[in-house]
Amino acid sequence: MININVPVEFTISGIYLPPLLVASTIGIVAASITVRLLNHYRLSRYFFYPPLAFVAIVVIYTLIFGNTLVLI
Repeated sequence: MININVPVEFTISGIYLPPLLVASTIGIVAASITVRLLNHYRLSRYFFYPPLAFVAIVVIYTLIFGNTLVLI
């Protein structure tokens, strides 16, 4: 028998939130912190188009948090 982890909704004060919404929110917050650090250390000047790099970082963090935290 195969045990498959099915994502379950998160409950906040009786309001059900889908797992992708929670993962994307955490991903946006983590990407914002990363981009602020990149701007502080002036590393964002090496990107061709920094807003596109921000979107890519959001996608990467959302995938990481979606696969690790949400499916537990």
